Amino acid sequence: MAGFVGVLVSDPWLQSQFTQVELRTLKSRFISKKNEAGRVTAGDLPPIFAKLKAFSEMFTEDEIKANMQESNTIMEDEVDFEAFLRAFLDLQARATTISGGSKSSFLKATSTTFQHTINVSEKSSYVAHINSYLAEDPFLKDFLPIDPSTNALFDLVKDGVLLCKLINIAVPGTIDERAINTKRVLNPWERNENHTLCLNSAKAIGCTVVNIGTQDLVEARPHLVLGLISQIIKIQLLADLDLKKTPQLVELVDDSKDVEELMGLPPEKILLKWMNFHLKKAGYEKQVTNFSSDVKDGEAYAYLLSALAPEHAALGILDVKDPKQRANMVLEQAEKLDCKRYLTANDIVEGSPNLNLAFVAQIFQHRNGLSVDSKKIPIAEMMTDDTQTSREELCFRLWMNSLGTATYINHVFEDVRTGWVLLEVLDKTAPGSVNWKHATKPPIKMPFRKVENCNQVIKIGKELKFSLVNVAGNDIVQGNKKLILAFLWQLMRFTMLQLLKNLRSHAQGKEITDSDILNWANNKVKKAGRTSQMESFKDKNLSSGIFFLELLSAVESRVVNWSLVTKGETDEEKKLNATYIISVARKLGCSIFLLPEDIIEVNQKMILTLTASIMYWSLQQGGESETASAEGSVDGEDEKKAE
Repeated sequence: MAGFVGVLVSDPWLQSQFTQVELRTLKSRFISKKNEAGRVTAGDLPPIFAKLKAFSEMFTEDEIKANMQESNTIMEDEVDFEAFLRAFLDLQARATTISGGSKSSFLKATSTTFQHTINVSEKSSYVAHINSYLAEDPFLKDFLPIDPSTNALFDLVKDGVLLCKLINIAVPGTIDERAINTKRVLNPWERNENHTLCLNSAKAIGCTVVNIGTQDLVEARPHLVLGLISQIIKIQLLADLDLKKTPQLVELVDDSKDVEELMGLPPEKILLKWMNFHLKKAGYEKQVTNFSSDVKDGEAYAYLLSALAPEHAALGILDVKDPKQRANMVLEQAEKLDCKRYLTANDIVEGSPNLNLAFVAQIFQHRNGLSVDSKKIPIAEMMTDDTQTSREELCFRLWMNSLGTATYINHVFEDVRTGWVLLEVLDKTAPGSVNWKHATKPPIKMPFRKVENCNQVIKIGKELKFSLVNVAGNDIVQGNKKLILAFLWQLMRFTMLQLLKNLRSHAQGKEITDSDILNWANNKVKKAGRTSQMESFKDKNLSSGIFFLELLSAVESRVVNWSLVTKGETDEEKKLNATYIISVARKLGCSIFLLPEDIIEVNQKMILTLTASIMYWSLQQGGESETASAEGSVDGEDEKKAE
């Protein structure tokens, strides 16, 4: 990697938030100011930021200063380059909120003033959703229902329990609730654990949390809290818009080629396709292309509901001239399908894209109107991946999205075929490795441009010493799943090893290997007075979960509640331990994307990622003088590249 130095910062997370082009630009501005004044203070930042293209049209210098003071910044304090970058990200997060845009574009809190006036309808919608789905929760029922007219939502968020519970509603089983601290009064350490668990689990279900930290949740900053809640709700509402969960969706297309295209669409696009499918059958002549201006007159809803639920059709709804009255009739009709009223007639008439998307998703959940016995369903089932491939695709997809790339990845095997996404990931993980002058950004009309992008991906991979014998860019363009997974595994492994090397470079001065990770883990457990050891990353004894619980306890003695640990002898006991391991690791601060099945089945790749993540967290805490022992064996297997 000596040839790809670029602009580096000590915090890997901070490094991942910027492209090299952005870092070079910002470093140039920072150094220029430092050379001019001898040092840079927080008070110097507003005029610097105000001149940047990203903010010049949105904020005045005074507004930027007000924003920094709102965050309790002391303007006379000297700042280093990393503090400069963090201030940039904070301002960028607020700019994103105000513009309503984001890498993950659902239900973002809107703002009409610099002070982040929250959209009341959206806040009320989220509160209604929480009140409905968590009303019977043993812990939260004493605090619900929340009054949307107060700040009770933000007060309740501060201990971290609500968001963890909401994640489990969106994707059941994501968090082992035994790992949540649910005492009535939490100390700062316990509160921080809950927020860390929340953010790492949110990443693990597909939320974009690059601009949110635990302190933001402790302070319950409204625009960031609502942005996170909205993403969680989106994932819940759109969960069924997937061919694996709803194979009847295949009815929306004509042949197997179209099915492949359908599988590559993000859930929002599938929802639009579904809506237009029914509207066309109902005789609606327009095409709905968005959840805002195209639905605000209520006509499309009237046609859709009449097609899906003719028994509840409101007579004369299309003869009503007043859009608000028609919108009210639409909502009354939807309620007969058990769609909870989370939006108002005003939200429809005003074209609120966030709430209208949620409304259509609710209708789909309650009645999708697709044929159960479609002859095309076997086609969809034939095109779905085997369990192992699906799990690995999910892991890599979530990992890549967690890096904060500009492009959000919905389906790995489709989205990587242009090569652009992989170049973005490489730019994050190997700064300076991508020659952007020779890259073409989608949409790409000329097929050879995709091949050029993918050829550069393979070229960089070979320079990073990946095993890519007889692999060409065209293999990625063609969507060769085996080769794509092999490349992504090597990229993920390389990234982990680089992060570990950066933390230990002063003491070691050498590359980190898989055997270093294995020996570190065994030494850590042994020094804690435990007897478990792992022979390799495919040691079948790991399926009980005991070794990883002892490792987690060795790096932080307070994190494992041993009264909750089973012997790991039966399948049920192994499952309990595996789910607990993942939540405890995330609660500690490990960013991991594996599933309990990966531990139970001892998936060698995922076991390595889990061990490396725990090692990375432990080394980040500092104070570890030990080096990985040269002793021990990994049976030669852990050094091999993915096949």
